[in-house]
Amino acid sequence: MNAKITRRHTLAAFALAATALSPFAAHAEDVVKVGVILPMTGPSASTGREIAAAIKLFQAQKGDKAGGKKVEVIIKDDTGVADITKRLAQELIVNDKASVIAGFGLTPLALAVAPIATQAKVPAVVMAAGTAIITEASPYIVRTSFTLPQNTMPIAQWAVKNGIKKVVTLVTDYGPGIDAEKTFVATIKENGGQVLDSLRSPLKNPEFAPFLQKAKDLKPDALFLFVPSGQGAALMKQVSERDFAKEGIKVIGTGDVTDDEQLNNMGDAVLGMITSHNYSADHDSPENKAYVAAFEKANPGLRPNFMSVGGYDGMALIYAALDKTKGDTNGTKLVEAMKGMSWTSPRGPISIDPETRDIIQNVYIRKVEKKNGQLYNVEFSTMANVKDPFKAAKAAKK
Repeated sequence: MNAKITRRHTLAAFALAATALSPFAAHAEDVVKVGVILPMTGPSASTGREIAAAIKLFQAQKGDKAGGKKVEVIIKDDTGVADITKRLAQELIVNDKASVIAGFGLTPLALAVAPIATQAKVPAVVMAAGTAIITEASPYIVRTSFTLPQNTMPIAQWAVKNGIKKVVTLVTDYGPGIDAEKTFVATIKENGGQVLDSLRSPLKNPEFAPFLQKAKDLKPDALFLFVPSGQGAALMKQVSERDFAKEGIKVIGTGDVTDDEQLNNMGDAVLGMITSHNYSADHDSPENKAYVAAFEKANPGLRPNFMSVGGYDGMALIYAALDKTKGDTNGTKLVEAMKGMSWTSPRGPISIDPETRDIIQNVYIRKVEKKNGQLYNVEFSTMANVKDPFKAAKAAKK
């Protein structure tokens, strides 16, 4: 290894060559740095908290070696601001020599780093953000979280099968919300249903009351909801105050709304709510039971949510890619290694689509129930091996 370093640096100044020959430089070559950019503070801090905890748990369980090298994780707080995300990505790649960057709690944050990943040829593992187009923004982006169309299509299909004909949608006005709205509306209309209105609340400082009142006044069969992780408790408090059930209006949505981390704080008003999502802390598998027990032991008072498994599986993917390349950190080789990988996650079987670099996974229909005095999203139906429907449709046309 020292000989390789020497050859690489002989074209540089003598001082740099001398540095390359030092024991410190040799040691640096044996360390793979993974720069993780998360909203650890600000409105989306719950996402950062969950992913950071999952990454720490993964390394505690699996160790800090992959591909024969030590894996060093560097976590940076972008506060949920895209300009900060971009700056941190540049610093991690240029100054810290990160071989992989990861995290990205919201869509604008993931899109901000796409050109940087492309230019630097550094893999960017999206552990949270869910807009469908993200993986198309750079050939170096790979996703271990979910897409909103992937998670929305099953609840729309459930609605159709359960006699829901007239709907109102209320989503957060940014990429994932618009994806959720489009997917739900298209599915309802394709099956002869009627969309009475499509409402959008702002991402920052949302005030749901006027939208909820308008939805109630329209008297639909169902109100479909999407808000990002962390906003569900505030939304459901206002939903419960309007007592949609008395008007015969079902309230349904994606699992982002009944986020496991916040679910117990929502109260009994959410009992019976139907959602579709890729993960529940109540998922019945040996892998998930072990994961939940270990996560809660390491983080007293914190229940793992869907963001946490995005982080946990993101680390699993990075480790597996390094093992496959035998520690080679060439970005193109790492991305190629990630394509097509499959394994059993706490959420169930998952794989990385070799064509789109997006995740393929089960999506579950769940009902909020009380078990042992706590609220859980209890799964009762499974749609297996779901691809993002937008990308699946594009592939079918080719």
